[in-house]
Amino acid sequence: MKVAIVKYNAGNIYSVVHALKRLGVDPILTDDAALLRSADKVLFPGQGEARQAMSYLREHGLDEVIRSLSQPVLGICIGQQLMCRHSEEGDTPCLDIFPVDVLRFRPERHEDKVPHMGWNQIGCVQGRTHSTPTEDPQKGFEAIASRNPYVYFVHSFYVPVCDFTTAVTDYIVPFSAALHKDNFYATQFHPEKSGAVGEEILKWFIDM
Repeated sequence: MKVAIVKYNAGNIYSVVHALKRLGVDPILTDDAALLRSADKVLFPGQGEARQAMSYLREHGLDEVIRSLSQPVLGICIGQQLMCRHSEEGDTPCLDIFPVDVLRFRPERHEDKVPHMGWNQIGCVQGRTHSTPTEDPQKGFEAIASRNPYVYFVHSFYVPVCDFTTAVTDYIVPFSAALHKDNFYATQFHPEKSGAVGEEILKWFIDM
């Protein structure tokens, strides 16, 4: 199996590389359109600023490449946010795979710290799937999320709960911890930093 990771100007990509290697997967880190399209699975991770990241993707034609992928794609952290329609961070038009806008956390109490950083629970939104395969691969993620595990977050912007939400976390407001539409999956949390549960989620994606 060929697994590719989108190479662009975002941080934290190499931690995903190392996490996959721990699962016995040797991924290709690339910005080559042909390699991305020929991969069996594609991961779109990263940490960074939305406007700069989208500028890089457009300059290198990666925005169209990502939108055109037909194999399973997993966005992580800013990858999830960039797969949405628009981000308040830098007033940035994004990839519009998920037709929902990314908003900034607005603290309501003194104890509300931004960024949201650390371990928090996810809750499953069962049965909310947007594909019609013979055997729905989303069920594997639902089985993990239904245990309400703790996973690791670092973010100042969030995706509101929407029709494509498959897992929810509550911090200041309820928000989308995970999304799914067709062959596109995404998590706001970092599975590569989420211990055994995160490893289980990455394995689910690789094995689906």
